[in-house]
Amino acid sequence: MNCSACGDRMEPFLTTRDRNRAVSNDVFRYKRCPRCGLISLANVPEDLGRYYAADYHDTPSSAADIERGALHDRYKIDLVRSFMRRGRILEIGPGWGAFCLLATRAGFGVEAIEMESRCVEFLRSQLGVRAIRSDDAVAALQRVDSPDLIALWHVFEHMRDPWKLLEAMARKVASGGALLVATPNPEATQFRLFGSFWTHLDAPRHVHLVPSRVLSERMAKLGFQPELVTYGDPGSLGWNDFGWRFSFANLAPLPALKRPMRLAGRLVGKLAAPLDQVKGKGSAYTAVFRRAA
Repeated sequence: MNCSACGDRMEPFLTTRDRNRAVSNDVFRYKRCPRCGLISLANVPEDLGRYYAADYHDTPSSAADIERGALHDRYKIDLVRSFMRRGRILEIGPGWGAFCLLATRAGFGVEAIEMESRCVEFLRSQLGVRAIRSDDAVAALQRVDSPDLIALWHVFEHMRDPWKLLEAMARKVASGGALLVATPNPEATQFRLFGSFWTHLDAPRHVHLVPSRVLSERMAKLGFQPELVTYGDPGSLGWNDFGWRFSFANLAPLPALKRPMRLAGRLVGKLAAPLDQVKGKGSAYTAVFRRAA
């Protein structure tokens, strides 16, 4: 298996199971590129969709649920408004659409591409967002107008071929437009500590874990320059806390012990916060790339 980023031969890295959701007891094998550090799932299931249970996206019971989600995601629109004040946004993989709601309220034109049919119907009927239902984001991009920003909030790692998607987004985004990718960090301290139990590995749903420098190099080849690469935005910091809690839970030998292990993980995470704050070692990062007008 060759690295999809640099072409070098990948080496066996670790084996794991679906520790987060236990959809199956299958064994999954990840490989790592010794040159660039890309980590990829070697045995991607053909029926990957079945590992996304019906409750993968928390189902809102009312409009108030989306409002609460929007409050939690407020940092996303604040981040976007730090580099653009108006224009058209396309979100790929919005789920129930908290960010779409915030972007609409901030005055942006909003479209979405989403594979879950219930989410698409909610986006259309409840949020008034033009949403395309598709599990092929590359093909769906051909059906939208050129946006000023394409955003992927923790979606990139789920793509079977993330580079093909990047190329399609680069072709579609407007001149002077930007691409935003938030994704887990394979160079995280937590990953080194927890290994196959790290919750952000999330086998088999996370197919590729991409170091920020690899993403930046690929974007440069497509004519984009980094406007922002951060491990310290509120979202990434939140994934640090999540990582400690749920990685500890994955260590529990019995299901009944998961909750107390999560509580222990939260405590350890507070004490170990300086480890997450070492430059480039947080659990996730957010990167924004802009193409010259």
